[in-house]
Amino acid sequence: MRSFSDGWRRVRSAPALLVGVYVLTLVLALPLAITMRGLLQTHLGSSLAADRAASGVNYDWWQEFRSQATGIGTTFSPTIIGLAATLDAISGILDGRREVAPIAGAIALYLTGWTFLAGGILDRYARQRPTRAFGFFAAAGMHFPRLLRLAVVAGVVYWWLFRYVHQWLFVDWFVDRTRALSVERDVFVWRLALYAAFGLTLVIVNTIVDYAKIRLVVEDRRSVLSALSAARRFVWRHLGAVSRLYALNALTFLALLGVWALIAPGARGGLTMVLAFVLGQIYLLARLALKLQFMASQTALFQASLAHASYAAAPLPAWPESPTAELIR
Repeated sequence: MRSFSDGWRRVRSAPALLVGVYVLTLVLALPLAITMRGLLQTHLGSSLAADRAASGVNYDWWQEFRSQATGIGTTFSPTIIGLAATLDAISGILDGRREVAPIAGAIALYLTGWTFLAGGILDRYARQRPTRAFGFFAAAGMHFPRLLRLAVVAGVVYWWLFRYVHQWLFVDWFVDRTRALSVERDVFVWRLALYAAFGLTLVIVNTIVDYAKIRLVVEDRRSVLSALSAARRFVWRHLGAVSRLYALNALTFLALLGVWALIAPGARGGLTMVLAFVLGQIYLLARLALKLQFMASQTALFQASLAHASYAAAPLPAWPESPTAELIR
């Protein structure tokens, strides 16, 4: 699909954006990591358990730590290792699991940072030419209030989905439907079907919000509700192309997960721990690049579908107006 390959071309043309979102992720994660380090250091001290933890994983100590941990310490579980971290995050979304206050605060700051950068990122990908730092941050600042209002509206919609739709599907309807079932496999199939239905609902909402962001930036719209309505019409009228592009990006994400499942180191100490950190950072960069690919490819599809290519086209080269140029002519 042309928009998919065009998206990767746009991502490769602006590597500074990947560096920027990686730094944002690192800066917001660092305080949480320092806090967790302090908790572990206080609990371990200079005990023998500390030596065993440095050389490998002591699951007995791990369970003891979790039994008395509070706040961010409760998130220190075996699911933070390798592929389990990603799967646990996906499961947490589908199950509507609430995060502890420090994590929730960091997520809120992270989403706010992404909302600010999104205006500059979409503007850069739409123009397909360097805008330099001044142009990037000018676009980001100009579009930030609009994108922030869109984020608030989207947040209300997501809250309603998790508060009422999720409650009805997984608590009310699921319990009534499976109460008389005696085979565990049938119960699992029903739950899997509900996961698929709820996940599809989230994908639809997410797609409409994504194209609303693009319309706010590319068309310089002021009204968030107008952008959402226009995005909904665009998705409906180009449902096939939008679905194929989303499927390609989703398959790329699944392929990345498959590679990570194969290479992710286990819970060990020494040099293996250093290798796990390095591989984890490479995986994080790949995830962020894929996020940018979503934004770039959706922008490419939107521009190609609605003939907004002039917005993206680089300026025509102008011959320098000087006496020397006249002599050359």
